[in-house]
Amino acid sequence: MSTPNPTSTHPPRILVVDDEPDLRTLYELTLLREGYHVEAAGSVGEAFEHLAAGRFDAVITDMRLPDGLGMEILQRVQHEQRGERCVVMTAYGSAENAVEALKAGAFDYLTKPVDLKQFRAVVSSAVQDQASAARAVKPVVDNGKVGAPIAASGITALDRLVGASEPMRLVKSRIAKVARGMAPVLVRGESGTGKELVARAVHACSQRSDGPFVAVNCGAIPENLLEAEFFGARKGSYTGSSQDRDGYFQAARGGTLFLDEIGDLPIAMQSKLLRAIQERNVRPIGSTQEDAVDVRIVSATHKDLHAEVQASRFRQDLFYRLNVIEIAVPALRDRREDLPALCAALLERIAKDAGMPVPTLSPEVLQQLARHPLDGNVRELENLLHRAVALNDGDELHLDFMGSGHQELQSMPVVPAEPIDSVAAVTAAPTPTPRESPAPPAVPSDLQTYLDQQEREILVRALHESGFNRTAAATRLGLSLRQIRYRIARLGIATPNGADTDE
Repeated sequence: MSTPNPTSTHPPRILVVDDEPDLRTLYELTLLREGYHVEAAGSVGEAFEHLAAGRFDAVITDMRLPDGLGMEILQRVQHEQRGERCVVMTAYGSAENAVEALKAGAFDYLTKPVDLKQFRAVVSSAVQDQASAARAVKPVVDNGKVGAPIAASGITALDRLVGASEPMRLVKSRIAKVARGMAPVLVRGESGTGKELVARAVHACSQRSDGPFVAVNCGAIPENLLEAEFFGARKGSYTGSSQDRDGYFQAARGGTLFLDEIGDLPIAMQSKLLRAIQERNVRPIGSTQEDAVDVRIVSATHKDLHAEVQASRFRQDLFYRLNVIEIAVPALRDRREDLPALCAALLERIAKDAGMPVPTLSPEVLQQLARHPLDGNVRELENLLHRAVALNDGDELHLDFMGSGHQELQSMPVVPAEPIDSVAAVTAAPTPTPRESPAPPAVPSDLQTYLDQQEREILVRALHESGFNRTAAATRLGLSLRQIRYRIARLGIATPNGADTDE
C-alpha cells in the first residue's frame, strides 16, 4: 500500500477526472483505500470548478472528455503555475498523445485499460514529488527568475558539472526543470563531454534520488545476451543459467535506468525495448509472467539519431519515445572559458586519488591548452592532465601531447598571458603556423591484423602504466571494465601471475 505524504497533517488530495462513471468510481475507491482524500469530475468544466475551489497534490485526468481534452486541464495548471502534478490517461496505442502530454509538462501518463497496481504507484510518485518540491532547499535561478526548487543531493550533482559558461548554465537549468517529471530524457553530445554526469544529475534532482541509478552501456553487451541483461532470466532458461536473475529494468525499480550509447542497440532489441517502455512490463527469459517495472528512462548517444532513423538503423517510434525531452551537452571547444575551473577540479580529483598535493597550472600552460583542439572533450583533457601529473618533476605541470595526435603543439612557443577567463581571451591566442604533413604510412595489406596490433600495443602500455589494474587502465582509455576485459581476452594479452586486478 502506498503511504500518503507523512509531512502533512491532512491526507493528500487527489482530483480524478473521467467521464465514465464506473471507471471514476473504481479510481476513487482505489485511492480511498490508499488513504487519500479524493474528489471527482466528469468533464473539463467540472475539473476547472474543483481547481478554482482549492488545491490538490495530484490531478489524474482522462485525455478525451465530453467538453474538451485533458490537455486543457494540464495547460491550466501549467499556466497558473500551480503545484499539482498531472497524470494523463491515454487510450491503448495512443503513444503520440502520451508524448505530447509529457512535453507539455505532465508528470506521467497511464495507458487504458489502467493497471491498478501501476495506477497506485504512479499516483504515489506524483504525491511524493509534490511533497519533495515543498521541502526543497534551494531554488534554481534562470535569468533572474526563480525556477523549480531542488534538494541538496541535486545541488551536489549539479556542482559536479563544472563550469559557469552560458552553455553549461543552460544545461544545468534544463536539468532542474525536467528532473521532477517522469518524461524520458535523451542526452545528446560528443564522446567525452560528460553525458553520464548529466544523467546522474537528472536522477539526483528528481524525487527518485533515493532509488537506484543503473547505468548500461548498450554497445558493450554481446547481442545474444541483450534480452537477458535487460529483462532478466529464470533458472534453466538458457545454457549456464543456474539461478533466477534480475535484469537492468528490475534492478532500477523505483529509480532511473540510464541507457548509454542507445544508438548502438541492434534493431531487434530496439523493438523489445520499445514495448517495455510503453507497457511498463518486462518478461524475463523463461518466464510465463510479466514483471511490472517502475523506472525512469534516461538515454544518451553521440550519434545523430535523426540520421540513424533516416538510414533505417534506428526505429522512429523508439526515437520519439526516448526523445521526449532533449538535453544537448556542449563540446569543450564551445565553452573554453570553463577550462581553468575544469582543470582545477580534475587536478584536485587526480591528486586526491594519488594521495599527493594538488599541482598547479601556470597561465602559460592554460593558454597552451586553450590552443589545443581538445577533440576528445573533457575526457581528453583529463587524460592530458593525468599524463602531466605522472611526468611531473617540479612544482608546476608541463603538458605532454605525445600520442594525442597533435604533437606539433609541443614544439610551439608558449606565449605568456593572463589566466583564461573568457572566450575572447581564448580566441585571441596566436594561431599556430601550419606545418608540412609527413608522408602517410603505407596502406596495410591486412587491415584487421594491423588494427588489432595497434590496439594490443595501446592496451599493453596502459596496463603496464597502471600496474595491471584493469579498472584504472579502462578509465584512462575511456572504456568500461567489461569492455577492457573483452579486449584483453580477444587479443590474448598475457599478464604476470597475481598482477592482474580490478581494484
